[in-house]
This record gives sequence, C-alpha cells and structure tokens, in this order.
Amino acid sequence: MRLERLPAATAERYAGLECPAFTTTPWVEGSRLSERRIAIVSSAGLVVRGERPFRGREADYRVIPATTPATDVLCSHISINFDRTGFQEDWNVVFPLDRLNELAADRVIGSVAATHYSFMGATDPKEMEPAARDVAAKLRADNVTGVLLPPV
Repeated sequence: MRLERLPAATAERYAGLECPAFTTTPWVEGSRLSERRIAIVSSAGLVVRGERPFRGREADYRVIPATTPATDVLCSHISINFDRTGFQEDWNVVFPLDRLNELAADRVIGSVAATHYSFMGATDPKEMEPAARDVAAKLRADNVTGVLLPPV
C-alpha cells in the first residue's frame, strides 16, 4: 500500500522509519527451485494454539511446526490496520503451507521445511535482529535454501 493511502498518522510514522543497512550476504546460491527446501517466515504474529501470543511489539519469534493443523494456528496480531478476514477464511492467505506442500508434491520445489517461523511485523526491525539471526541459524541448520515471506 502506498503511504498516501494510509491514515496520516500511520503514513508519518512509516515515513520516519530508518531503512536498515544490511552488511551480510545470503548463505545460499541459486540452485534450481526444484532442488530447494522452502520455509515460511511470517510477520503476521502467528502462534500455535496454546503458545504464548505476541504482546505489543515483541521482537522475538514463534516456531510453527509443519505438522500443525490449520485450526491450531492463531493470529495474535492486533491492529486497526490489520484485517484478519482472509486468514480466518483460508490460512494460506497468510501462511501458505498447503500451497508449499502442493508444490513439493508436484516437484516444483524440492521439499518443505519441517519448521516455520513467525514474527510480530509491527516491531522495529533493529530490535528484531538478534531473533532474526537466531531464525537464520535454525533455517541453515535445517538445510533451508529458500524462504517464503508472505506479505502481510
């Protein structure tokens, strides 16, 4: 969405955010998609039922095993600017695990990671860096070679 279409206070807040500089490089090279192991990293504040929901702008993350049923993935992101209707109708709008499994079954992608991750997207990226580095290490350890970042 364009800044001019947001409420004035929200647009002003976003326009004032500093864009971080990234000094590291990806750990993967360009293998064919049909050979890649794909994980989802969401910014929708998703949690597995029974886990502690996100509160405010927490900079940590939650782990979502690939075996988690759709009925057990909840959205704890609360904002007047965040419409959860699509997620409530079809979790693939926010967390497209079913679509990844279909792509793996059709051999479009190599495989689907056993574990996926969610952050609270309203958090300052600078505060999220330690958690993001931790998730990157976990992805690397799981031989993930591609990450899907669903827009939320």
